[in-house]
Amino acid sequence: MERKPTVLLAVTILCLALPRAALSQKPLSPPIDTPAPAPAPRDVNLTDLLSLAGPYNTFLSYLIKTDVIKTFQTQANDTDHPTPGITIFAPEDSAFAALNKSALSNLTADRLRELMLCHALPRYHPLSTFSSLAASGPVPTFAGGACAVNVTYDAGRIRVVSSWGKAARLVSSVYSTPPAAVYALDRVLLPDQVFPTEPEVAAAAPVPAPAPAPGKRRGGDATDGGVTDAAADGEKSSASGRGFGAGRVLAGYMLLGLVGFAVLLM
Repeated sequence: MERKPTVLLAVTILCLALPRAALSQKPLSPPIDTPAPAPAPRDVNLTDLLSLAGPYNTFLSYLIKTDVIKTFQTQANDTDHPTPGITIFAPEDSAFAALNKSALSNLTADRLRELMLCHALPRYHPLSTFSSLAASGPVPTFAGGACAVNVTYDAGRIRVVSSWGKAARLVSSVYSTPPAAVYALDRVLLPDQVFPTEPEVAAAAPVPAPAPAPGKRRGGDATDGGVTDAAADGEKSSASGRGFGAGRVLAGYMLLGLVGFAVLLM
């Protein structure tokens, strides 16, 4: 009974101290959602990219010869430009080989430079923007509005149209990371700003049909359900394997029966 006042006193002190402790704690401030910084554009060396990426040696040689490669590289490096980045349409070596040799050899240095400038847009365009590019009409190139190109977009098939010849098909995306995009073309763009008359272009070689699979066929070919000798031999070996397996199972049962009979006799 003597402990009751002491216990009551301790409980009272605790009750008075708890609110003060709770009030003395400062409320936690809500966390500030700081957005992550945008990744910096990657540095890209266009000369190295075109020389290592594939069959673009002819295109690269003309870019170097006309110093257009410096113009393209400067644009790619200028990330503070109002319209940063660059999009390059790189014809494959086979596209240049299809052109009549005199088509390019007869061009003046200024005309050749202009032709190279017509193969790039002064802005980075990923593939996701090509549908809107197709709807926007002619797209100006580095050579200016007079050498604008048209982009067509049909169910994912992209083509680039210049003044002369058939539309160039966009074969693949060679490189597409800001600030630079490089796309392969199967034809050289031929603007009338550079070529007053249409240059001669060789027809594309037909793609050979795939050779039939080796092996003598009997009872028809693959299209009418024929079976090759190799397939028939495989079926025979499979059947003989199944017969051999069944014989082994039967021999096992007979052996077990004999053992059981011997045990009964003992």
